[in-house]
Parts: sequence; C-alpha cells; structure tokens
Amino acid sequence: MKNRLTLLAAGLISFVGAAAAATTSPDAIPDIPYTRFQLPNGLTVVVHEDHKAPVVAVSIWYHVGSGDEPAGKTGFAHLFEHLMFSGSENRKGTYFQPFERAGATDMNGTTWFDRTNYFETVPTTAVDMALWMESDRMGHLLGAIGQKELDTQRGVVQNEKRQGENRPYGRVDENVLVNTFPANHPYHHDTIGSMADLDAASLADVKQWFHDYYGASNTTLVLAGDITVAQAKAKAEKYFGDIPAGPPVPRQQAWITPVQTSSRGTQHDQVAQTRIVRTWIVPQLGTDDAVQLDLATTVLGGGKTSRLYQRLVYQDKIADDVSLGISPFALASQVQLTVDVKNGVDPAKVEAAVADVWKDYLAKGPTDDELLRAKVANRAGFVRGLEKVGGFGGKAVILAEGQVYRNDPEAYKKDLERAQKATTASVLAASKTWLAKGDYTLTVLPAAPGFDPAAEDKAVVGLGDAQGRPAAVTPPAKTYTVGKSEVDRSTGVPAVDTFPDLSFPKLQRGKLKNGIEVVLAERHTVPVTQVQLLFNAGYAADQGRKLGTASFTSALLEESTKSLDSVEVARRKERLGAIVSSSCSLDNCSVGLNALNTDLTPSLALFADITRNPAFKADDIERVRGQWIAGIAQEKTEPTGLALRTLPPLLYGKDHAYGIPFTGSGTEKAIASLTADDLAAFQRDYLRPDNVRIVVAGDTTLADILPKLDAVFGDWQAPSTALPKKNIGEVAAQPRPRVFLINRTDAPQSLILAGLLAPSTKAKNALDLGIANGAFGGTFTSRLNMNLREEKRWAYGAGSMLSDAQGQRPLLFYAPVQTDKTAESAAEILKEAKAVIGPKPLTDEEIEKIRAQRVRALPGSFETTSAVLGAITGILIYDRPDDYVQTLKSRIEGVDRKDAEDALSAVIHPDALTWVIVGDLRKIEAPVRALNLGEVHVIDADGAPAKDTVPARAARSKPAPSKK
Repeated sequence: MKNRLTLLAAGLISFVGAAAAATTSPDAIPDIPYTRFQLPNGLTVVVHEDHKAPVVAVSIWYHVGSGDEPAGKTGFAHLFEHLMFSGSENRKGTYFQPFERAGATDMNGTTWFDRTNYFETVPTTAVDMALWMESDRMGHLLGAIGQKELDTQRGVVQNEKRQGENRPYGRVDENVLVNTFPANHPYHHDTIGSMADLDAASLADVKQWFHDYYGASNTTLVLAGDITVAQAKAKAEKYFGDIPAGPPVPRQQAWITPVQTSSRGTQHDQVAQTRIVRTWIVPQLGTDDAVQLDLATTVLGGGKTSRLYQRLVYQDKIADDVSLGISPFALASQVQLTVDVKNGVDPAKVEAAVADVWKDYLAKGPTDDELLRAKVANRAGFVRGLEKVGGFGGKAVILAEGQVYRNDPEAYKKDLERAQKATTASVLAASKTWLAKGDYTLTVLPAAPGFDPAAEDKAVVGLGDAQGRPAAVTPPAKTYTVGKSEVDRSTGVPAVDTFPDLSFPKLQRGKLKNGIEVVLAERHTVPVTQVQLLFNAGYAADQGRKLGTASFTSALLEESTKSLDSVEVARRKERLGAIVSSSCSLDNCSVGLNALNTDLTPSLALFADITRNPAFKADDIERVRGQWIAGIAQEKTEPTGLALRTLPPLLYGKDHAYGIPFTGSGTEKAIASLTADDLAAFQRDYLRPDNVRIVVAGDTTLADILPKLDAVFGDWQAPSTALPKKNIGEVAAQPRPRVFLINRTDAPQSLILAGLLAPSTKAKNALDLGIANGAFGGTFTSRLNMNLREEKRWAYGAGSMLSDAQGQRPLLFYAPVQTDKTAESAAEILKEAKAVIGPKPLTDEEIEKIRAQRVRALPGSFETTSAVLGAITGILIYDRPDDYVQTLKSRIEGVDRKDAEDALSAVIHPDALTWVIVGDLRKIEAPVRALNLGEVHVIDADGAPAKDTVPARAARSKPAPSKK
C-alpha cells in the first residue's frame, strides 16, 4: 500500500490534455461509456462494460484523505488505509489471502490528499468474492481491529516512512509542502504524516475515523470490465445495500494560495549532486487554467525538446536533467520544476539560465509547433491508457476520479475539450497569471559527514496560517435508507469454484526478405501497434569490453541518426505520437516502437532509422556521458542501487559475464573512456540483422505488417564478422557464507540483500522453483513478508526474488528494515532459510495457494498489448514452445509439493549465502558481527575494501542500544 503515488489526477490532465488534437470534431474525443446509479444508502456505483478479457476491475474510493486530518493527527488517513487490510469481523487475517487464491491482479490501496482508494482486478467469476470482501471491511470492520492490529500497522507505516526518507531526495516533498501551503491549508503536511502523530494514534481515534468517513454515502464503487450493468446493480445492492450511509461529510473547498513573494530553503541529503526544486501553487484540477498550465509545462520542461532542457542541458551544458510538470489536486495544484545541476556548476548560474528562459517564454508564449506537439503527445498517452480497466490507472480510475472530485464520471471529456481548444494565446495567458507569481525554491545539497537530517527537518519553520481559508461545506441533508442484508456472512467468503479460460492470441510467424524472423500476436483492442527488435546481447555482452558499453550504446541509439540530430528525432516522435525506446537487460538488448496506427508507416521509418543508422555524435556522447556518470553516482547513494552494484560480482566472480553491476550502468571509469568507435563496435557485433528477431503485438495482421517491416528492414545486411560469445558458464556455490557491509551514515533504515545462485530460467524445474519461491518470499502472504512485516513490524515489505536469466540466475532475499532491528532481521531471514529446507518445509497448502494464484491470475495477466509482447519475448529468449502461455495452466497444476520442495532445497544453501547489508555502521556493524553469519568485510560503493574510518568503526566494541 503506497501513500505517495501520484494519483491519475496528477497525470490525467497530462494524458487528456489533447486527446483529440488531430481533429476539431467533438466526436473524436475518446469515450468511456458508463452507467451511474446510487443505492438507497447513498453508495454511488459507476459501471463500465469492457468484455475484451474475462476480468473485472473493482475500485472503491472513499472521499477522505490526508487533507481532512485535523492538527495532531497527520498520517491518520494512510494509517487507516493500512488497517483496512488487517481483516474484518467476518474474515479474520490478512486481506490479501482470498485474492491471491482467486488470481487477483493489480491489487492495492493508496491514500492521497483528497481520497483513499482500494482496488483489485479479479477474474469475472470472483466478483462476488471481491465485493463480499470490500463490503465486509466497509460495513463490519471495527470488531476486528484491536490494539495488536493498530500497533502492527503503525509499525509498518513508520517503516514505509523510513524507507521513503532513506531514498535520495526522499525528504523533499515534506519540506516543499510546509513551505508552499499555509499551515492551516489541508495540503500543508505530507500524507504519510509525522512519527509523533503516528505514535499518538489511539484505538479510539481509529474507530472515530471509521465512523466519520467510511459510510456508504461517502463512497464510490466503480466496476469496469466483463460485467453488465444489471449484474453490477444486483451485486452492489446485495453486498452493500445494508451498510449505513454514515454521517454527512463536510467537503473541503478549493483554496488556491499562491506564494506571494519568492522564498528559498536549503536541505542536505546523501545525494550525489545538487538538485533545485522550484514550486508554484496554481488552480485545482478541473479548471481551465490547470489544463492550460499542463500544456505550458510540457512546452517549457516536458522532455528533450522543451525549452528548459534545450537551454540547460544542450546549450549551456550546466544541468544533467530538467523536468517541469503540473500535479493537479482537488483543492489546489502544484507546478514543480526540478533541475539536477551538473557537478561543479554553481547553482546560481543554473537559476539565472532558468530565469532567462522563463522571461522569454512569458514575453512570447509557445509557438504553434510547440503547442501542437504537446497536444499530440498527450493525446497518444490518453489513447494508450484506455487499454487497461483497473490498477493504479486505467478506465476505472478515470471514472472514479471524475465522480469523486467533480460529481461527473466523464469529467475527463471537459478537460479534453479545453485542451483541444487551447491556443498559444490562452496558454500564455494562464502562464502569465500563475507562473509569474512567487515560488518556493529548495536547493538540495550533498551532505557533509556527520550531518543530522532530523535536526535539519526540525528546524524548518514553514509557512504560518493564512487568512481566508474557506469553511468546509456540509452537503445538503438527504434521507438514506438501509436495506435488509441478503448475505449470511457467518458462512464466510463466497467460494470461487470456477474460473474463466485464458484467452491468448495464437502466434504467427513470418520472415522478411533478408531472413529476419517476425513473430506476431494480433490484439485488436486499441488502434496501436507495438514492435520490438530483440537482440541477444545485454549487460552480459559487456564482458571483455568497458563495463556499461551495452546500455550506453543502447541509450545513444535514441539520440542522433546519420540524417537527423537528436532534437529532430525527438520532435518527430512527438509529432507522430510514437514512443521509441532502447534498453538492455541482463541477456538482451531491445529497441521498441509503440505507434498509433494512423501514423504507423512514418513511425516505422523513423524507428528503422534510429536502429540502423545511429550517428554516435561527439556532442551526444558527451552530453549523455555526463548524465550517465551522474546516474552512477546517484546509484551509489541509494541503498538498493548500492546492493545491486556490489552483490552480483561477489556471487558470480569477475570472470563471469554476470559478474557485473546488475544496474547495467557500468563504472565511472569505463563510461568516461568510451568512444564512438566503442559504440560502433558494439553495434556491429551485436545489434545486427543476423542477431535479431522482430516481435509484433497489436492491432495489425501478418499480411499487413510484413510488407511494412520489409520496407524498412528487409534490405538490412549483416556484417562479415562473427557473432561474439558470452561466458555464462556454471559457477560453483560459495564454500562458506560471507557478509559485506556498506556504510551509509545516518540512514534511517538498513537494506539487507542476500544472494544465492539458482538454475537458468530455461531449466526444466523453473516452474517448480518459481512456485516454491512464491510461497517462501514471492507474495504478500509468503513466509518472509509475513514474518518481517506483519509479525515483527520491522519492515514495510520483505521477500525473495528470482531474476530471469539464460545462465544461472540470482535468488535474492530482500528486506529494508529499521536500523535498530538490522541484526535481528538478518537472523530471521537465516532462520527462515534454514527452516524451509529443514524442520519446516513448504506445506501442501502453501504450494496449492501459489498454484491457484498463478493459474487463476492468467486471464487477467495479458489484458494489455505490452503484456502480450512481454510473453512473446519470454518465449523467444528461453526457447519455449509457441503455445507456452496457452499450456501454462496444466503445467502449473502439475507441480506438486515434492517438486517444489526439491527445487527449493537444491538452491537454498544457507552456508553459501552472500550478504550485502547497507546501513549506518556505527549502529549496525557490531550487532551484525555478533551474529556470526560469516566472515565480515567492510566495502565501499565500488565493492573494494573500505578505508578505515572512525565513524564506521566506533561501534565495534559494543552493540548500539535498541530503540523502544
């Protein structure tokens, strides 16, 4: 459950900004047909039918968020969201278990300023179960919440807060909010709240919150997918009709409080480079100015072609990255500029350049071409978003947001129309009104050793109260009635006994005239075609080259071609509404195209030019090199990045192709020495027509797509040189356990990552191992997560992960834990590893649960074209049969407990574990050493032995005291 997600509201206007820019006809605006009705108890229900897949998105929104929290109770809305997953009166235990067994996908809950939502996508046959569960916690929660549940979720939330603040720039949001919104504004505090307020939350507070806000009349239920309106109405009445309406909820009113005079602040953090964050307060979502400002921010800082990026990154070369965007909320919005200052550059110089661009823009406004490109890009994004029914985005969220915030499920259409009609004059007028006002500038600087983040945060004064806060408005009184319950809840959760069949397109194969193989899956859902060139390369191809060559070459493909400079490449993509992306994974590199069918032919031509004719220009290399090296430095300040850089070389050894940082970014030294010849050599050796397969998924046919691909790739000829070989040979297990500690002074959490080697994804027992891992650490209800999160409350989440690989793949145990429980958490991980292959093997019930979850999730797993494309690439990479997905159900069902147990026992060797633990060594080193997990080494961010330092060694003599 996440609290800081940028709700689709924050991106909705970006998507809908110009959904019909290419036409002036109102009929061209995308439509999400819906039916809305209200139950007698006040529950609003919105239904959208989409029968393309046998799944239904269930999305329930309570109109309460952190903006409704009174003083002294910050974080309450989010804490309560967590409590809603603790079980209900008629269904004890974790909320996730029935959904895992039913094969639910996209299941979570989030809290934001103005709402709390819960959602899951379930097989059509599991809708009754999902509605029973949602209605049981909505109408029958308080009897299941006691002090234990409150204390458990309080601990989990506090570790979520620590985890967020442990990331680079993780304390920025809280600082910005208190300095841009008045103290009496609903948005003055961060959604996750303060540690002190969370500590003070009582059981009585929790019950009052439920009573005040979780009534039926304050709730919207959206059902989107394979369901009819009649079915939805009957089920909503059956499960929710007896729930009381609840008291009227006063509605917070829009209150736009622009900063009148510019102000500044400074923050220090464990970051690799200075960041400037500048924020303006502007009108709320649903206003014309918010739509205009979305287009304005796209022109100014919405990507590579934007004015700020062009000036700061391309022209002056004083920044590594620039972004500007609007986050629209229900009561007010933020426009925020973020600039990562190039190391060695005076931030004042960057601010002067920003001011220069700002002044010129406010004087002249956007050009016609800039506005057109902004509209096309946003239209394409909206069209793509319509393919999914639920999850964090999708059609259910669009409808729910419109209903909850604006009492209109199709409010998105109004924003589409406004954006469609926007002119350069209207965009400039809104910009002058709001972006010429005061702002708050926060400069985040790399911290010197010994700084105290808590003391710095405590010293932040923020804004005081402001005059003119509008009073909350209580809706007009209505008479609601409650129906008689039709459900005998004493019988428990409705059983889900039948499940829909998987629908997956049959693969079709063809060849271009030069022999390149094409594999197609037809998916006629939205008018979009996706194409992927799949090369056998990846980070593993760096072996014998400078580390990072594969990924760096891939990044440069997206820059200039021999006939187009990098800016023109970007502009053409924007005009076409096309996405072209190039990337590498461990074993493969790929170049992908996501194109609107209306412009498929010119999009393919641009795609082919990018792939076949990269220019590797010196200016592009130097610009990307600077950004890349800054990115590596950033990885070394982030706990997960540190661990993923250092653990693989320890697991595989430096002579193995996988003995490299798994971020794929390489090393500063290697990247600094890369030349155009190095990149051209990699392209020649690996990105070639005799090392590629073309995968296509989407709204096309083989007869239609083959000639189009032949036109741009059919004459591509392979070089005369041989394809290189990669060393992904077998590596022996470590003969003894080892522990590697990395210091991160003042870290509020420690990251524990422990690794073992498992057989290839191609192995015959790969399914067996995957199911066993799901039970051990791969799901919410797995042993590791239930231990460290739900029972001990030491982590926001913990688990085990199996990464795919053609060679031996890593099995990683992962746990970000509170600092004072680092050693204890490592001990618990080791205990669980020993138990699962010893006295407490996986049970039939645990294996059956994962089998059921995997099989029943299949119909909902391939809802999108991207998911279908991903399945095809897996078939090609791991030599699977074409009917792999269609036959997956029977093979999963064929895995028994003995198969899974044998597969896991062959991999989990506690005495071969390699541990990487990142944290404040002053507090964790001595307790970890006392565990005797293995020989302990202190290393730096590059994996080399760390130089002895006083702070890191001071705590060796005795353990740090535990916090109570």
